Amino acid sequence: MRLRTAAAVAVTTTLSAGAAAVAVGRYASDAALRPVPGRPLPDEPPVTVHGADDGRITLTRTFAALRPGVYGLTGGATHAVIGPVLPDAPHPPDCVVRRLERVTHGGLAPGDRMRITPQVHLGNPRDALGIDHADIDIPGELGALPAWFVPGARGTWVITVHGLGTTREHPMVIMPFLHRQRFPVLDVAYRGDLGAPRTGDGLAHFGACEWRDLDAAIRYAVRYGAQRVILYGWSTGAAMALRAAAESALRQHLSGLVLDSPVLDWQATLRALAGRRVPSFLLPLAVRAAQGRTGLHGHGRHPAGLPRFDAAGLTLPTLLLHGPDDTVASWDLSRRLAADRPDLVTLHTVRQAPHGAMWNADPQRYEEALRRFLTPLM
Repeated sequence: MRLRTAAAVAVTTTLSAGAAAVAVGRYASDAALRPVPGRPLPDEPPVTVHGADDGRITLTRTFAALRPGVYGLTGGATHAVIGPVLPDAPHPPDCVVRRLERVTHGGLAPGDRMRITPQVHLGNPRDALGIDHADIDIPGELGALPAWFVPGARGTWVITVHGLGTTREHPMVIMPFLHRQRFPVLDVAYRGDLGAPRTGDGLAHFGACEWRDLDAAIRYAVRYGAQRVILYGWSTGAAMALRAAAESALRQHLSGLVLDSPVLDWQATLRALAGRRVPSFLLPLAVRAAQGRTGLHGHGRHPAGLPRFDAAGLTLPTLLLHGPDDTVASWDLSRRLAADRPDLVTLHTVRQAPHGAMWNADPQRYEEALRRFLTPLM
């Protein structure tokens, strides 16, 4: 009887530990598998507002608050745009003063807890930028995909696709530049986005299935007159662009890739995001949970066909925009890609920029690199 009781206790303990491990893995992996569109990634702590008036905003002094450039500031029902640091403005030693460009929505008050985001604009191209556009629906695998189309005179279209923690509003940061260059721009939402179909499991898949929505956008562009197509992706959107360049039946229409903060190793990105939720020794649980929940497997393979990224298979001119301060997507892999394919890849290094915020850190240098790359492809 005692042996049976001890065995039962051991089995119960083991099952409880296993259930706890599963729960921890699911909780940790949710940071990457269930991103909320428009909510900044949990890669940096929030900042506190200490004051906002007369075109200035005072924030808690953190590494994020000190970064150069232009960023969105979001929290609750508020969205604002902050500009460069104003070093000569009076401030307490534990604070930093930045230029307050505008409050897009809501209001700012002392004590507000906000997050800094690369998503600068809210709304649509007409309301946010004064650029005319058409609201269209692209026929996709799971249903209609909402998109904005900005017309242009050129035969080369640019299709933009956002990444983790943002929405199709994020690519509006480069829309004025592309519009000045007279490119038609197709800015797409994909499965899981607001207004777009959901995946069957309600999870993000690091581009493994989402890329087919980008493929649908390529079909739409070609059907409506695009002679050539440039794919422009951020984060997991960049992973989708790489996949489409390798697998799309219409890849012969592609003439170039622009990859901003590309996710080239989904496991490393998942560990980076999950590490904000659980201690490092629990991160293998997060990876295993993600594999079980999505079908993604080691080295990025997926039953629906997410091959390991192979630099040797790259065939298109590629502009790679990335920097060493990205703690979500591996900078080392981007450098390796540029080193492996110097014949096709141009690397524009951006320092002091978090994930997906290469434009924000230095818009002028970013757009100049973009101009140099795109000019031969026009």
